[in-house]
Amino acid sequence: MTTTQNTQLTTPRSDDGNLAGQPIGYWSYATHKAVIRHIRGALATQDVTQPQWWVLNRTIAVEGGLSREELREVLTANLDHRPEEIDQSLDSLVARGWVAAGENGLYVVTETGREAKDRIFEVVKKVRAEIHAGITDEEYAAALTVMRRMISNVGADELLSPERWVPKRATELR
Repeated sequence: MTTTQNTQLTTPRSDDGNLAGQPIGYWSYATHKAVIRHIRGALATQDVTQPQWWVLNRTIAVEGGLSREELREVLTANLDHRPEEIDQSLDSLVARGWVAAGENGLYVVTETGREAKDRIFEVVKKVRAEIHAGITDEEYAAALTVMRRMISNVGADELLSPERWVPKRATELR
């Protein structure tokens, strides 16, 4: 196995010279920024923000719906958004008639919301294909494997848990 311990550290460069010595912090940030910008631009064509998409997508994924608190819990833990931003997104979806509050305090996706979700999901699939263009499944999996190992190497294993995307109540129902 090759290690980078003796690789000369360098600043980010636009060419492929000494890639092993270039900083992951810069390249992961630049990737994040470019990908998020692309995703948000595509979602804007559907008159929806990324946080609205997250709320719609998470709410529809849990049978019986989610409470406002559960949406805050799941989305703020993973996506670096403040609870008020999640609340605003939820309230805007309620105002559109895409999500409705049930008597039990849980929000559920309406039929109109399901139609919107399906329409938006087509855009999401197109964007994913654009982002993955020219990248094999093996290359993509290798990149994620490396990033996950780096997360573990810096002691942030809690970020690796897929349970972070599911409210505690939903995991208890399984």
